[in-house]
Parts: sequence; structure tokens; C-alpha cells
Amino acid sequence: MSYSLQLYTLRNAIQEDLAGTIRKVAEIGFTQVEPYNFVATAKELGAALRENGLTAPSGHAPLLSQDQDEIFAAAKELGITTVIDPFIPADRWQSAEDVQATAARLNEAAKKGASYGIRVGYHNHQWELESIIEGRTALEYFADLLDPELVLEVDTYWVAVGGQDPVDILGKLGNRVKFIHIKDGPLTTDTKAQLPAGQGKVAVLDVIAAAASLEVGVVEFDDYEGDIFEGISQSLDFLTASGEGIKA
Repeated sequence: MSYSLQLYTLRNAIQEDLAGTIRKVAEIGFTQVEPYNFVATAKELGAALRENGLTAPSGHAPLLSQDQDEIFAAAKELGITTVIDPFIPADRWQSAEDVQATAARLNEAAKKGASYGIRVGYHNHQWELESIIEGRTALEYFADLLDPELVLEVDTYWVAVGGQDPVDILGKLGNRVKFIHIKDGPLTTDTKAQLPAGQGKVAVLDVIAAAASLEVGVVEFDDYEGDIFEGISQSLDFLTASGEGIKA
């Protein structure tokens, strides 16, 4: 298991200076990142990653609302091997029929991704846990509808905000979970209140241990009141200090 950084965390800095921001990420100690909106920045981002010795095992892209061939081609250019859809709105998680439709569309996207040698995944927010369908969270119901090759990236903070225990949910979702988002804070929807890993209410190390088939733990802040570079550095320090032999 290794650690990565979701670059959405640094979106403001990236808009000002992509190359310089990627250099800072490497200086902090990360060797992997998770790009977002990478179709638009593929050439510049790819150059910055190569220059700083960083890789991108996963990336976020809106597979169900943008050109999939364009997304998968850009992913291949960047060396991304898993493309994760990061957001399906809350109103699409309230009925079995809507969840079934979303799963079917992602299954189709996964078939196209496979032709590029790329795996497809999905990343949750809190509403997939707040909605209950046939006695289970919508996320669990959804997972059972996915083809075997699809994976999940469980945002463990939003699971908790959605009223569920991340350790329990990770156990229920089992081997399909290959990535998690690691973040901490007071477990509210106030994103600016988020904190570096180990400083909030999430039992971060228990959560990581509960993801039995985890490939990459992805550090992320949706927002942060303090210096964001200090925040990600503190998160990485906590994680690496807590796991001997774990690389960033």
C-alpha cells in the first residue's frame, strides 16, 4: 500500500502555477498523485510529473458526462491506469431504478476503458450513504450491480459524514475497494473545517486497516483554513510515521 495526493486539494495553486505546484508536492515527499480534470491539462501535467519523478496510478474524470474516448486517451498519456468518476449528484441515489441506471452506464464505460487498458472506478460523497435502498446504503446496493472489473474509491470522510462507520462499510464492500480518500476533521459538511490526518474525529489508521485490498491511500482536503501545503505535509508525516515501510 502506498500514498498519493488528490490534486484537487491544490486546485488554486495549480491554476496559478501548475509546474511549481507539482514540484512542491514532490518536495514534500509524495511520489504519486491523483489528477482531476486531466484532459484539459494532460500535456503540461505530464511534463511536470515526469520532471519531478511522480506517477499517477489513478485520476478523476466525469465519465458519464464527457467524452470517454478523450478521457481514456489522456489517461493513457499520463500513465493513469484507473479512471474514477468522482461525482454523481445526490438526486440520482434516491431510488433503485436510478442507481441501477448509473451502474449500467459505468459498466459500459468500463468496457470502453478496458479497450484502452484502463480500469474504471467510482468515488462517493455522503449522499450515497444517507440514502437507503432495500435495507442497505445506496453505495452497497450500487456495488452489487457493478461488473467484477469495476473498483471503488471510498471517500472515508464522506462515509462518516453520511452517518455510517467507514470501517464497517469498508468491510461490507470488501475486495472491490482498491483506493480510499484519507481526510480528517469534525465530520461535518463544512469543508474548510477539514484537518490533516490524525487531527480530527476519523480513526484514520483503523480505516486504512479495514480496506483489505487497498492499493493506494489518497490524501485529500476538499478545503482547508490553513496553509494547504502544510496541511498535506502534516497528513503525510502522520501516515508515514504510522506505517513502517509505507511509501508515499
